[in-house]
Amino acid sequence: MLIVMAILAITGLFIGVMNDAANFLNSAIGSKAAPVKIIMAVASVGIIVGAVTSSGMMEVARSGMFNPALFSFRDVMILYASVMLANIILLDIYNTMGLPTSTTVALVFCLLGAALAVSIVIITQNDEISIQAIGEYINSTRAMAILAGILLSVILSFACGTFVMYVSRVIFSFRYHNIFNRFGAFWSGISFTAIVYFALFKGLRGFLKDSDFFNYVDEHLVMSLFVLWLLCSTFLFFLQRFKVNILKLNILAGTFSLSLAFAGNDLVNFIGVPVAGYDSYMAALDSQDMNMSMGILNNDSSANILYLLVAAGTIMIITLWTSKRALSVSKTELSLSSQNEGEEKYGSSMVSRGLVRAAMNINSFYERVMPQKVQNFMASRFETLPEEEREGGSYDLIRATVNLTTASILISIATNLKLPLSTTYVCFMVSMGSSLADRAWGRESAVYRITGVMTVVSGWFVTGFGAFTIAFVVGLALMYGGNYAIIGVSILCGWMLIRSNIKKNKEAAQQQKQVVTHAKDTKGIVEECLAEVCDTMNQVTRIYDRTMIAVFKENRKVLRDMVQQSNDLFYHSRERKYKIVPLLIRLQDNEINTGHYYVQVVDYMSEIAKSLLHITRPCFDHIDNNHEGMTKEQIEDLMKINDDVETIFSRINIMLKNSDFADLELILELRDELFESIAEAFKRQLKRIKNKESSTKTSLLYLTILNETKTMMLQTRNLVKSQSYFLEHKNKPEQ
Repeated sequence: MLIVMAILAITGLFIGVMNDAANFLNSAIGSKAAPVKIIMAVASVGIIVGAVTSSGMMEVARSGMFNPALFSFRDVMILYASVMLANIILLDIYNTMGLPTSTTVALVFCLLGAALAVSIVIITQNDEISIQAIGEYINSTRAMAILAGILLSVILSFACGTFVMYVSRVIFSFRYHNIFNRFGAFWSGISFTAIVYFALFKGLRGFLKDSDFFNYVDEHLVMSLFVLWLLCSTFLFFLQRFKVNILKLNILAGTFSLSLAFAGNDLVNFIGVPVAGYDSYMAALDSQDMNMSMGILNNDSSANILYLLVAAGTIMIITLWTSKRALSVSKTELSLSSQNEGEEKYGSSMVSRGLVRAAMNINSFYERVMPQKVQNFMASRFETLPEEEREGGSYDLIRATVNLTTASILISIATNLKLPLSTTYVCFMVSMGSSLADRAWGRESAVYRITGVMTVVSGWFVTGFGAFTIAFVVGLALMYGGNYAIIGVSILCGWMLIRSNIKKNKEAAQQQKQVVTHAKDTKGIVEECLAEVCDTMNQVTRIYDRTMIAVFKENRKVLRDMVQQSNDLFYHSRERKYKIVPLLIRLQDNEINTGHYYVQVVDYMSEIAKSLLHITRPCFDHIDNNHEGMTKEQIEDLMKINDDVETIFSRINIMLKNSDFADLELILELRDELFESIAEAFKRQLKRIKNKESSTKTSLLYLTILNETKTMMLQTRNLVKSQSYFLEHKNKPEQ
């Protein structure tokens, strides 16, 4: 079990960095305050400093959730092994889904679930102990405090992020450079003060807690903060005179402090349990009593674990630089807070639509009662910059600074008041509040982004329940199954991690490839996208043909695969449509005609994919619900239509491949012949329906295939025509 915990501790460090990297990287990456390598280097320094100066407080893992004096050595080891296995599985699930969660909450509720499972087994196996004694074994007060902290952090962080961002934007607006050159040092001084205080008294709290300096600042907090603000403002003022961008400096400093606090305080979430297990093992080894009581865990560990902290920090840094998944969680927050429009990751919901309508009603009331001059002034402060004037990030440096500063202040206050706020929740909700105040949630995106926030927040509350349940089940399995269960669950956990890691790395590599492609020149992007027309038509040809044959043979497995492939093709075409507007903005004047036909091509590809999906999905549903298959006459009609479609598609694919559209009129003739065949098939089916020779469900499916096939062929011919016009006009100058 100790070996398993050691291996899982290393794995936990990898997964933990993947999950928590969003906390200290998002603002810097989202605002593009510096190249990604510089941001990562700053975060790496923060991680190693935080790890080395960490107090190594392990009381949560050692005795926070249970009373170790009532547990034997074997019971404690099983408890800790259950926690590690459950924690790894839970965090990997969240990372795979791209949702940020709290490693603190995961650890606490895994400990609670495993402790309850082990306690129940201990009590049921001992007739002298009543089940009412379960309260002596479990410390549920700490878990309730964490739950209260979740609710508090969600509400308070969102409200503070909204307020601070609103005030900051009113002061500076989106065209902030002129006014910032005058007063920016004082505003940034507040931010720098919060970040410095956060780094010293949150990140380095364990290292400085017994020093005279720390105690003096605690006793004279207001005066200390004022002096620090004066020093920071003066320092930044002089830097600004030397043309240093103090906003970027502020953001990098905030990234350093958050990564320092992450490594210095959340390290216990990853190595606390294995270290506690190691201490238990050494205590039992010294006493030579494998059934000894583990009351020793109530004492702080006095062992020198500096080498473990250095090793843990090194693993974190390696993960940060090498893992393609480390930024996958960040993309969720950046997509929900971006100032730019595009495809939204989440759909809409009844609640989000209701909230948006309520906000619109409030805004209408505001417009009725507020003087027009005030409205005009406020509107001017929130007037966004044109695309060509933006700094290139998801949002600007002002908002990035607000995110880091507000999060630092809230976590610092919570630390002083000993409130169990989660850094993940604070950072995420501050970012969401600032996006709302910054009007990043416009009418085009508000519904989807509110749904996204609700999804993430609900996932946080599910974290506690999921962690508790998984750890409880694993704990029972290990208590009753012994070594065989330990080996089995460890293998299962390893298999899950390897499988999801391979899958996510492939997805990350593909996304990186798309990013590189997007960075090419505009003309290259257009031509590359148009090259996808050939691939799209080849896929349509194959999927349509295989779907028809599978329907005839009632092959459910093939139809299910065709639905998945057509669904992927449809969503890929929809993503391509969302990239049209940013691409058209970058077109040169002599490429307007090119852009016009490119829009048509993309739209026709989307319509073809939609029609294909409307064929494959009803076919699968029909066979999956065990409805009656096609009659012999229906199969003969559809086989002829399928042959005609395949002939047309084959000729079209050759034309597209060779960029030779001389046979375009022939395609038109073949299409007209196909439409005549479809019309005849309609008439024959109507006769069969009248004579009751076909069931209702089968008739509806048959007519759906005919209708969608006709629609698909209309769009295909339009696609080929637009493609030919594109090739004809792409080199012509604008008249």
